[in-house]
Amino acid sequence: MRIAMISEHASPLGEGGQHAYVAELSGALAELGHEVRVYTRRDDPDVAEVVATPSGVRVVHVVAGPAQPIPPDLLLPHMGEFARVLSDQWRGDGWRPDVAHAHFWTSGLAAVTAARQIGIPVVQSFHELATLRDAPKDVRGPSRSGYERALGRAVDRVVAQTQDEVRGLVRIGVPRERLTIVPAGVNSDRFTPDGPSVQRDPERPRILSVGRLVERKGFGDVIEAMRYVPGAEIVVVGGPPAEQLSADPGAKVLRAMAEQFRVADRLRLVGSVAHRDLPSWYRSADVVVSAPWQDEDLLEQSALEAMACGVPIVGTAVGALNETVVDGLTGDLVPARDPRALGGALRRLVNDKVRRFTYATAALDRARQAYSWKRVAAQVGSVYSSLRRSNAPSAEAVTEGV
Repeated sequence: MRIAMISEHASPLGEGGQHAYVAELSGALAELGHEVRVYTRRDDPDVAEVVATPSGVRVVHVVAGPAQPIPPDLLLPHMGEFARVLSDQWRGDGWRPDVAHAHFWTSGLAAVTAARQIGIPVVQSFHELATLRDAPKDVRGPSRSGYERALGRAVDRVVAQTQDEVRGLVRIGVPRERLTIVPAGVNSDRFTPDGPSVQRDPERPRILSVGRLVERKGFGDVIEAMRYVPGAEIVVVGGPPAEQLSADPGAKVLRAMAEQFRVADRLRLVGSVAHRDLPSWYRSADVVVSAPWQDEDLLEQSALEAMACGVPIVGTAVGALNETVVDGLTGDLVPARDPRALGGALRRLVNDKVRRFTYATAALDRARQAYSWKRVAAQVGSVYSSLRRSNAPSAEAVTEGV
Protein backbone atom coordinates (compact mmCIF):
# COMPACT_ATOMS: atom_id res chain seq x y z
CA MET A 1 0.00 0.00 0.00
CA ARG A 2 1.18 3.52 -0.78
CA ILE A 3 0.84 5.72 2.30
CA ALA A 4 1.25 9.50 2.38
CA MET A 5 1.95 10.88 5.85
CA ILE A 6 1.20 14.60 6.08
CA SER A 7 3.07 16.23 8.95
CA GLU A 8 3.62 19.90 8.11
CA HIS A 9 5.58 20.96 11.18
CA ALA A 10 6.81 17.70 12.73
CA SER A 11 9.37 16.20 10.40
CA PRO A 12 10.38 12.61 11.14
CA LEU A 13 13.95 13.86 10.86
CA GLY A 14 13.40 15.87 14.07
CA GLU A 15 13.56 14.64 17.64
CA GLY A 16 10.97 13.83 20.26
CA GLY A 17 7.22 14.31 20.54
CA GLN A 18 5.23 14.25 17.32
CA HIS A 19 8.46 14.07 15.28
CA ALA A 20 9.28 10.73 16.89
CA TYR A 21 5.70 9.46 16.56
CA VAL A 22 5.62 10.10 12.81
CA ALA A 23 9.11 8.66 12.34
CA GLU A 24 8.40 5.49 14.33
CA LEU A 25 5.00 4.83 12.78
CA SER A 26 6.27 5.47 9.25
CA GLY A 27 9.30 3.24 9.79
CA ALA A 28 7.20 0.42 11.25
CA LEU A 29 4.76 0.62 8.34
CA ALA A 30 7.67 0.46 5.89
CA GLU A 31 9.01 -2.62 7.66
CA LEU A 32 5.61 -4.26 7.14
CA GLY A 33 6.07 -3.78 3.39
CA HIS A 34 4.21 -0.53 2.79
CA GLU A 35 5.60 2.28 0.66
CA VAL A 36 5.62 5.40 2.84
CA ARG A 37 6.28 9.03 2.02
CA VAL A 38 6.18 11.76 4.65
CA TYR A 39 5.34 15.27 3.44
CA THR A 40 6.62 18.01 5.74
CA ARG A 41 7.08 21.75 5.26
CA ARG A 42 10.54 22.94 4.26
CA ASP A 43 11.82 25.08 7.14
CA ASP A 44 15.49 25.05 6.14
CA PRO A 45 16.69 26.32 2.73
CA ASP A 46 19.63 23.90 2.77
CA VAL A 47 17.73 20.67 3.32
CA ALA A 48 17.36 18.30 0.36
CA GLU A 49 13.98 18.09 -1.35
CA VAL A 50 13.78 14.35 -0.64
CA VAL A 51 15.59 12.50 2.14
CA ALA A 52 15.50 8.72 2.47
CA THR A 53 15.61 7.32 6.02
CA PRO A 54 17.37 4.04 6.95
CA SER A 55 13.98 2.34 7.20
CA GLY A 56 13.17 3.20 3.58
CA VAL A 57 10.76 6.06 4.25
CA ARG A 58 11.06 9.02 1.87
CA VAL A 59 10.73 12.44 3.51
CA VAL A 60 9.53 15.05 1.03
CA HIS A 61 10.11 18.71 1.91
CA VAL A 62 7.27 20.86 0.60
CA VAL A 63 7.78 24.54 -0.21
CA ALA A 64 4.94 26.35 1.57
CA GLY A 65 5.81 29.70 3.05
CA PRO A 66 9.31 30.87 3.98
CA ALA A 67 12.01 28.25 4.47
CA GLN A 68 12.36 28.96 8.16
CA PRO A 69 10.82 27.62 11.38
CA ILE A 70 7.27 28.87 12.03
CA PRO A 71 5.21 28.04 15.15
CA PRO A 72 2.64 25.33 14.32
CA ASP A 73 -0.39 27.51 14.99
CA LEU A 74 0.86 30.21 12.62
CA LEU A 75 1.03 27.80 9.67
CA LEU A 76 -2.63 28.05 8.65
CA PRO A 77 -2.07 30.74 5.94
CA HIS A 78 0.41 28.42 4.20
CA MET A 79 -1.76 25.31 4.10
CA GLY A 80 -3.42 26.23 0.80
CA GLU A 81 0.00 26.30 -0.85
CA PHE A 82 0.94 23.06 0.90
CA ALA A 83 -2.24 21.41 -0.42
CA ARG A 84 -1.56 22.58 -3.98
CA VAL A 85 1.89 21.03 -3.92
CA LEU A 86 0.47 17.74 -2.62
CA SER A 87 -2.20 17.65 -5.30
CA ASP A 88 0.27 18.48 -8.09
CA GLN A 89 2.76 15.84 -6.94
CA TRP A 90 0.16 13.11 -6.55
CA ARG A 91 -1.14 13.84 -10.05
CA GLY A 92 2.14 14.45 -11.80
CA ASP A 93 4.97 12.25 -10.56
CA GLY A 94 3.31 8.86 -10.98
CA TRP A 95 3.13 8.25 -7.22
CA ARG A 96 -0.49 8.36 -6.12
CA PRO A 97 -1.08 7.29 -2.52
CA ASP A 98 -3.77 4.82 -1.53
CA VAL A 99 -4.38 6.74 1.69
CA ALA A 100 -3.27 10.01 3.30
CA HIS A 101 -2.71 10.16 7.06
CA ALA A 102 -2.60 13.69 8.47
CA HIS A 103 -0.95 14.58 11.77
CA PHE A 104 -2.16 17.75 13.57
CA TRP A 105 -5.07 19.90 12.50
CA THR A 106 -3.29 22.08 9.96
CA SER A 107 -1.92 18.99 8.21
CA GLY A 108 -5.50 17.72 8.08
CA LEU A 109 -6.68 20.84 6.24
CA ALA A 110 -3.97 20.41 3.60
CA ALA A 111 -4.57 16.67 3.27
CA VAL A 112 -8.34 16.98 2.87
CA THR A 113 -8.02 19.80 0.34
CA ALA A 114 -5.54 17.84 -1.81
CA ALA A 115 -7.05 14.38 -1.42
CA ARG A 116 -10.65 15.30 -2.33
CA GLN A 117 -9.49 16.38 -5.79
CA ILE A 118 -8.28 12.89 -6.67
CA GLY A 119 -10.42 10.65 -4.49
CA ILE A 120 -7.96 9.58 -1.79
CA PRO A 121 -9.28 8.68 1.68
CA VAL A 122 -7.89 10.63 4.63
CA VAL A 123 -7.10 9.48 8.16
CA GLN A 124 -6.63 12.17 10.82
CA SER A 125 -4.53 12.09 14.00
CA PHE A 126 -4.87 15.26 16.07
CA HIS A 127 -2.21 14.52 18.72
CA GLU A 128 -3.71 17.38 20.74
CA LEU A 129 -6.90 19.41 20.65
CA ALA A 130 -7.34 23.17 20.87
CA THR A 131 -8.24 23.06 24.56
CA LEU A 132 -5.15 21.13 25.60
CA ARG A 133 -2.29 23.54 25.35
CA ASP A 134 -1.73 26.66 27.41
CA ALA A 135 -1.51 29.12 24.51
CA PRO A 136 -3.04 32.59 24.12
CA LYS A 137 -6.72 32.63 23.18
CA ASP A 138 -6.07 34.69 20.08
CA VAL A 139 -3.94 31.81 18.73
CA ARG A 140 -5.94 28.81 19.91
CA GLY A 141 -9.43 30.14 19.83
CA PRO A 142 -12.78 29.18 18.37
CA SER A 143 -11.43 29.08 14.79
CA ARG A 144 -9.11 26.20 15.59
CA SER A 145 -11.83 24.34 17.48
CA GLY A 146 -14.11 24.82 14.50
CA TYR A 147 -11.54 23.44 12.10
CA GLU A 148 -10.96 20.42 14.35
CA ARG A 149 -14.67 19.70 14.62
CA ALA A 150 -15.13 20.02 10.87
CA LEU A 151 -12.09 17.89 10.12
CA GLY A 152 -13.37 15.15 12.40
CA ARG A 153 -16.58 15.10 10.41
CA ALA A 154 -14.96 15.37 6.98
CA VAL A 155 -12.20 12.77 7.09
CA ASP A 156 -12.81 9.06 6.64
CA ARG A 157 -11.42 8.06 10.02
CA VAL A 158 -9.90 9.67 13.09
CA VAL A 159 -7.25 7.68 14.93
CA ALA A 160 -7.32 8.56 18.64
CA GLN A 161 -4.70 7.38 21.11
CA THR A 162 -6.77 7.09 24.29
CA GLN A 163 -10.31 6.84 25.58
CA ASP A 164 -9.92 10.37 26.95
CA GLU A 165 -9.14 11.67 23.47
CA VAL A 166 -12.24 9.91 22.16
CA ARG A 167 -14.34 11.64 24.81
CA GLY A 168 -12.81 14.99 23.90
CA LEU A 169 -13.49 14.48 20.20
CA VAL A 170 -17.07 13.43 20.82
CA ARG A 171 -17.54 16.55 22.99
CA ILE A 172 -16.57 18.80 20.10
CA GLY A 173 -18.96 17.00 17.75
CA VAL A 174 -16.93 14.30 15.99
CA PRO A 175 -19.16 11.26 15.30
CA ARG A 176 -18.12 8.34 17.48
CA GLU A 177 -18.41 5.93 14.54
CA ARG A 178 -15.56 7.80 12.82
CA LEU A 179 -13.20 7.13 15.73
CA THR A 180 -10.73 4.29 16.17
CA ILE A 181 -8.36 3.94 19.13
CA VAL A 182 -4.77 2.95 18.39
CA PRO A 183 -2.35 3.74 21.22
CA ALA A 184 1.05 5.28 20.64
CA GLY A 185 4.03 2.95 20.69
CA VAL A 186 7.47 2.92 22.21
CA ASN A 187 10.74 1.87 20.61
CA SER A 188 11.79 -1.11 22.72
CA ASP A 189 15.09 -1.38 20.86
CA ARG A 190 16.12 2.10 21.98
CA PHE A 191 14.31 2.23 25.32
CA THR A 192 15.58 -0.87 27.09
CA PRO A 193 16.86 -1.76 30.57
CA ASP A 194 20.25 -2.68 29.11
CA GLY A 195 22.75 0.03 28.33
CA PRO A 196 24.57 2.97 29.89
CA SER A 197 22.99 5.13 32.58
CA VAL A 198 23.73 8.61 33.83
CA GLN A 199 25.97 8.70 36.89
CA ARG A 200 24.26 9.22 40.23
CA ASP A 201 24.84 9.04 43.96
CA PRO A 202 24.24 5.36 44.81
CA GLU A 203 23.34 6.31 48.39
CA ARG A 204 20.52 8.64 47.40
CA PRO A 205 17.32 7.33 45.76
CA ARG A 206 16.61 9.02 42.44
CA ILE A 207 13.14 10.06 41.29
CA LEU A 208 12.96 11.23 37.68
CA SER A 209 10.35 13.33 35.89
CA VAL A 210 10.37 14.23 32.18
CA GLY A 211 8.42 16.84 30.23
CA ARG A 212 7.89 20.48 29.32
CA LEU A 213 8.16 22.90 32.24
CA VAL A 214 4.54 24.02 32.20
CA GLU A 215 2.16 24.16 35.13
CA ARG A 216 -0.30 21.52 33.96
CA LYS A 217 2.45 18.89 33.86
CA GLY A 218 2.43 18.95 37.65
CA PHE A 219 6.12 19.51 38.37
CA GLY A 220 5.15 21.87 41.19
CA ASP A 221 3.15 19.08 42.83
CA VAL A 222 6.14 16.75 42.44
CA ILE A 223 8.44 19.23 44.17
CA GLU A 224 5.99 19.72 47.03
CA ALA A 225 5.60 15.92 47.28
CA MET A 226 9.35 15.60 47.90
CA ARG A 227 8.71 16.88 51.43
CA TYR A 228 7.31 13.42 52.12
CA VAL A 229 10.23 11.52 50.55
CA PRO A 230 13.19 12.33 52.79
CA GLY A 231 16.63 11.59 51.40
CA ALA A 232 15.55 11.17 47.77
CA GLU A 233 16.51 13.51 44.93
CA ILE A 234 14.19 14.69 42.17
CA VAL A 235 15.71 15.09 38.70
CA VAL A 236 13.66 16.96 36.09
CA VAL A 237 14.52 16.51 32.41
CA GLY A 238 12.88 18.96 30.04
CA GLY A 239 12.52 22.61 29.18
CA PRO A 240 15.15 24.66 27.35
CA PRO A 241 18.81 23.62 27.05
CA ALA A 242 20.75 23.67 30.31
CA GLU A 243 22.53 26.92 29.49
CA GLN A 244 19.16 28.69 29.17
CA LEU A 245 17.54 27.33 32.33
CA SER A 246 18.55 30.26 34.52
CA ALA A 247 16.33 32.59 32.47
CA ASP A 248 13.44 30.18 31.90
CA PRO A 249 10.21 31.25 33.70
CA GLY A 250 9.14 27.66 34.36
CA ALA A 251 12.49 26.75 35.86
CA LYS A 252 12.44 29.87 38.06
CA VAL A 253 9.04 28.87 39.46
CA LEU A 254 10.22 25.35 40.25
CA ARG A 255 13.37 26.59 41.98
CA ALA A 256 11.33 29.02 44.06
CA MET A 257 8.97 26.20 45.08
CA ALA A 258 11.90 24.01 46.00
CA GLU A 259 13.18 26.77 48.31
CA GLN A 260 9.70 27.24 49.77
CA PHE A 261 9.35 23.54 50.60
CA ARG A 262 12.99 23.19 51.68
CA VAL A 263 13.95 20.61 49.09
CA ALA A 264 16.19 22.82 46.94
CA ASP A 265 19.24 20.74 47.82
CA ARG A 266 17.48 17.68 46.39
CA LEU A 267 16.25 19.23 43.13
CA ARG A 268 18.21 18.97 39.89
CA LEU A 269 16.96 20.64 36.72
CA VAL A 270 18.72 19.13 33.72
CA GLY A 271 17.06 20.97 30.83
CA SER A 272 16.39 19.37 27.49
CA VAL A 273 18.41 16.36 26.39
CA ALA A 274 18.70 14.68 23.00
CA HIS A 275 16.05 12.01 22.45
CA ARG A 276 18.79 9.41 21.95
CA ASP A 277 20.12 10.17 25.45
CA LEU A 278 16.81 9.76 27.29
CA PRO A 279 17.21 6.00 27.94
CA SER A 280 20.34 6.59 30.01
CA TRP A 281 18.40 9.03 32.21
CA TYR A 282 15.52 6.59 32.72
CA ARG A 283 17.95 3.79 33.60
CA SER A 284 19.51 5.98 36.29
CA ALA A 285 16.21 6.32 38.17
CA ASP A 286 14.60 4.18 40.85
CA VAL A 287 11.15 5.60 40.05
CA VAL A 288 9.72 7.82 37.32
CA VAL A 289 6.95 10.20 38.35
CA SER A 290 4.41 11.70 35.94
CA ALA A 291 1.93 14.04 37.62
CA PRO A 292 -0.11 15.98 35.03
CA TRP A 293 -3.32 17.42 36.44
CA GLN A 294 -5.33 18.05 33.28
CA ASP A 295 -7.28 15.01 32.19
CA GLU A 296 -7.28 16.18 28.58
CA ASP A 297 -3.62 15.28 28.08
CA LEU A 298 -3.57 12.82 25.20
CA LEU A 299 -0.27 11.14 25.91
CA GLU A 300 2.39 10.89 28.57
CA GLN A 301 5.15 9.36 26.44
CA SER A 302 7.63 9.46 29.31
CA ALA A 303 5.64 6.80 31.15
CA LEU A 304 5.85 4.43 28.18
CA GLU A 305 9.55 5.11 27.73
CA ALA A 306 10.26 4.50 31.40
CA MET A 307 8.28 1.26 31.37
CA ALA A 308 10.28 0.05 28.35
CA CYS A 309 13.45 0.78 30.34
CA GLY A 310 12.15 -1.34 33.21
CA VAL A 311 11.41 1.52 35.62
CA PRO A 312 8.23 1.62 37.76
CA ILE A 313 5.86 4.61 37.52
CA VAL A 314 4.06 6.76 40.04
CA GLY A 315 1.50 8.86 38.22
CA THR A 316 -1.71 10.79 38.56
CA ALA A 317 -4.92 9.00 37.63
CA VAL A 318 -5.76 11.22 34.66
CA GLY A 319 -5.75 10.96 30.90
CA ALA A 320 -3.50 8.47 29.17
CA LEU A 321 -1.85 7.40 32.42
CA ASN A 322 -5.05 5.60 33.39
CA GLU A 323 -4.55 3.39 30.35
CA THR A 324 -0.76 3.13 30.24
CA VAL A 325 -0.12 2.37 33.91
CA VAL A 326 -1.85 -0.59 35.53
CA ASP A 327 -2.36 0.56 39.12
CA GLY A 328 -0.76 -1.87 41.56
CA LEU A 329 0.91 -3.88 38.79
CA THR A 330 3.24 -1.64 36.75
CA GLY A 331 3.10 1.35 39.09
CA ASP A 332 0.90 3.37 41.40
CA LEU A 333 -1.73 5.97 40.49
CA VAL A 334 -2.86 8.74 42.85
CA PRO A 335 -5.35 11.61 42.56
CA ALA A 336 -4.17 14.63 40.61
CA ARG A 337 -3.10 17.78 42.45
CA ASP A 338 -2.58 15.94 45.73
CA PRO A 339 1.12 16.33 46.68
CA ARG A 340 0.66 14.46 49.96
CA ALA A 341 -0.78 11.38 48.22
CA LEU A 342 1.90 11.64 45.54
CA GLY A 343 4.64 11.90 48.13
CA GLY A 344 3.26 8.95 50.08
CA ALA A 345 3.21 6.73 46.98
CA LEU A 346 6.76 7.77 46.07
CA ARG A 347 8.04 7.17 49.59
CA ARG A 348 6.50 3.68 49.78
CA LEU A 349 7.93 2.66 46.43
CA VAL A 350 11.37 4.14 47.03
CA ASN A 351 11.59 2.23 50.32
CA ASP A 352 10.39 -1.12 48.91
CA LYS A 353 13.03 -2.67 46.65
CA VAL A 354 11.06 -5.89 46.07
CA ARG A 355 7.97 -3.98 45.01
CA ARG A 356 10.02 -1.81 42.65
CA PHE A 357 11.45 -4.92 41.02
CA THR A 358 8.01 -6.50 40.65
CA TYR A 359 6.55 -3.34 39.12
CA ALA A 360 9.56 -2.89 36.82
CA THR A 361 9.29 -6.44 35.48
CA ALA A 362 5.58 -6.07 34.76
CA ALA A 363 6.09 -2.61 33.24
CA LEU A 364 8.76 -3.89 30.86
CA ASP A 365 6.57 -6.78 29.74
CA ARG A 366 3.57 -4.49 29.19
CA ALA A 367 5.60 -1.98 27.16
CA ARG A 368 6.99 -4.69 24.90
CA GLN A 369 3.74 -6.59 24.42
CA ALA A 370 1.08 -3.88 24.23
CA TYR A 371 2.98 -0.88 22.88
CA SER A 372 5.41 -2.14 20.24
CA TRP A 373 5.50 -0.03 17.08
CA LYS A 374 5.06 -3.18 15.00
CA ARG A 375 1.74 -3.79 16.72
CA VAL A 376 0.72 -0.13 16.38
CA ALA A 377 1.60 -0.13 12.67
CA ALA A 378 -0.41 -3.30 12.09
CA GLN A 379 -3.46 -1.72 13.74
CA VAL A 380 -3.12 1.52 11.79
CA GLY A 381 -2.57 -0.47 8.60
CA SER A 382 -5.87 -2.24 9.25
CA VAL A 383 -7.57 1.15 9.43
CA TYR A 384 -6.10 2.10 6.07
CA SER A 385 -7.19 -1.19 4.50
CA SER A 386 -10.75 -0.74 5.69
CA LEU A 387 -11.19 2.55 3.83
CA ARG A 388 -12.63 2.79 0.37
CA ARG A 389 -11.72 5.44 -2.13
CA SER A 390 -15.36 6.25 -2.67
CA ASN A 391 -15.38 7.75 0.84
CA ALA A 392 -13.07 10.62 -0.10
CA PRO A 393 -13.43 13.56 2.32
CA SER A 394 -14.98 16.85 1.35
CA ALA A 395 -12.98 20.05 1.68
CA GLU A 396 -16.23 22.02 1.49
CA ALA A 397 -17.41 20.26 4.64
CA VAL A 398 -14.37 21.59 6.49
CA THR A 399 -15.08 25.14 5.36
CA GLU A 400 -18.74 24.92 6.26
CA GLY A 401 -17.95 23.62 9.74
CA VAL A 402 -15.99 26.68 10.78
